[in-house]
Amino acid sequence: MIYVCKMLDITFPIIQGGMGNISNAQLSSAVTEAGGLGTIGCGTMSPSEVEEIILETKKRTSKNFAVNIAINVSPYVVQLIELVIKHKIPIVTLSAGNPAPYIPILHKHGILVMALVASVKHALKAEQAGADILIAEGFEAAGINSNLELTTFTLVPQIVKQVKLPVIAAGGIGDGKGLAAAISLGASGVQLGTRLITTKEAPFHENYKKRLLEAGDVDTILVGRSVGRIRRVLKTPYASKIIDLEKRGMTIQDYEKSMTESHHKRGAIEGDLENGFLNSGQIAGLIDNIPSVEELFNKMILEAEHKWQEALEELKMLTRER
Repeated sequence: MIYVCKMLDITFPIIQGGMGNISNAQLSSAVTEAGGLGTIGCGTMSPSEVEEIILETKKRTSKNFAVNIAINVSPYVVQLIELVIKHKIPIVTLSAGNPAPYIPILHKHGILVMALVASVKHALKAEQAGADILIAEGFEAAGINSNLELTTFTLVPQIVKQVKLPVIAAGGIGDGKGLAAAISLGASGVQLGTRLITTKEAPFHENYKKRLLEAGDVDTILVGRSVGRIRRVLKTPYASKIIDLEKRGMTIQDYEKSMTESHHKRGAIEGDLENGFLNSGQIAGLIDNIPSVEELFNKMILEAEHKWQEALEELKMLTRER
């Protein structure tokens, strides 16, 4: 943990997930100011849109933040690489594609690269390509997901066993118990997405936050499996429409037209649950309040410490009783 914190120049080993086209300076800067690593997710946004968020984030914080580039999602990958170099962004996360062609370019400009992976095979390839840190994401996570469907609890220790790089755990983590579990599995930190939606600084629609607060353990659903484009979202009227269309034999073309970033914004920003979707990880069932980002992080660290101490005391008791 300490090694990763020093690498990223952060206080807590907590990283913000990209969040695609609903990414914003308010939340990213709040995460950074609270001691974590804020992240601007590029999604399919144009370089000019991303640049605007970068400049606004720089106004709000002088500390490190990252930019996430989804390689097979964005039509502007080369321009975005040029943009992060132009603005001297110190850390870039590469996801949804092969990071190998871009790592040497980023390293040439002193940019640290984190690669998001969903299997041991992907992790080994990213390590060989020169990534500095790996983010191992289980299929509990929100949004676009791997069709391999490996859980965070099984994925993280297998990757940690096979690579020499620091590994960040992502997917299904939103409190101190999750942080403690991830560290116990060998991770050097965690990535949060869904949990950050329900924070005071997150500028998302109240319908989104309300739906997360109401969610139970089975209130997320996978759409797009029938066309090989898996995405985890909250159960909403619009998500039900997509599932019904899939049952009738939805084509990949129809799916892509129905699950655009415009539909994402309609749900998350405008609160239109009839015509837009809400990304959500399975951690939704554990969310029951709306703290500030700083309050959330401080509570996570204290809770993780308490759980480790509690477990250690119980293990000592078991040893004494043998």
